[in-house]
Formats: sequence, C-alpha cells, structure tokens
Amino acid sequence: MTVLKVSEHNPVVDGNEGLIRVVLDLLDEAFDKKSWHGPNLRGSIRGVTAAQAAWRIARDRHNIWELTLHAAYWKYVVRRRLSGDKRGSFVLPGSNFFTRPIELSESAWKKDVEILVAEHRALRRVAAGLSLSSQQRRSALHLLRGARHLSRRPDPPPPASLPAVALLAHCTCKKGPM
Repeated sequence: MTVLKVSEHNPVVDGNEGLIRVVLDLLDEAFDKKSWHGPNLRGSIRGVTAAQAAWRIARDRHNIWELTLHAAYWKYVVRRRLSGDKRGSFVLPGSNFFTRPIELSESAWKKDVEILVAEHRALRRVAAGLSLSSQQRRSALHLLRGARHLSRRPDPPPPASLPAVALLAHCTCKKGPM
C-alpha cells in the first residue's frame, strides 16, 4: 500500500479504496474491534449498569450515559456531513450533549446504548459507500483526526479507588457549551 503525504501531519492512503479501508478499520477499532490503545468505546460500556452510567463524579461533569449519547451524536454529525443529509435528523431532539438519565432503568440505558450502536452502523455504511470527492476526502481526514476528541485523558488523575467504569465519566468534559 502506497502512502502519500498530504502534509507532515496528515498521511493519506493512495486511492479511494485504500483510504476507505483505513477509515473503516479505524472506525471499527475505535468502536468494537480489538484496538492497540486498550478498551474501545463499545467495550468501555459493556457491562455498565444504568446506575453506574448515571453516576456523576461532580455536579458539573457529564456521566457515562451522557458521554455515550454524545459519541452517538457525533457519529451522526460525521455521517450527515459525509452523506449530505439534512440537519436535525438525529433520533433525539437537541444536539451534542443530552441530559441523562430521564428514567433510571436498565431498559432506558440499553435503549440509549442502541442509539450509539445504530449510529455507528449507519456511519460505517456511509463510509463504506464513499466515492470520496475532494470534500468527502477532507471529511474523512477530519474523521481520522476526530478520535482525539473521545480519547481525552482524565485531568486531574482519578483517585485509585475509582471504579473502572467511572473513568469514562472522569474526564475534563464539563457541562455547558463546548
């Protein structure tokens, strides 16, 4: 596989098929396939209960449940930008962060996790079908860079006694406009 350097910071694979394969592999690795960086997104929330997902480290911090829907929303945004779909077609009213839980139940939590899974599948379908015009190529490169947003490190470091499932909520993501 030939790699062409578009700039020092943005290598792209030569040819549409190669770039699409890389995008799909990275999407899968970050979501539900074995990854070099440890737990992927789906693995990070597997086994999390509704009570754990709703737990908040502090009043002004997002919980796991909200971060799960935040990830779903941004998968939707990238998909919409790649496909040209209209704004406002996300399954929930609003944008970016969604206050949760509305109802603290396992079924409500599972329903919101399914939104994440459905948005991942929809994004993957769109990415697999790209012909990669110059605009789509730029969007694909933004998608590759976007993984940094969801992999912020906790700051300050979490206490050693914090349960592993709480690490997702212990990030610098405070409530309010971003």
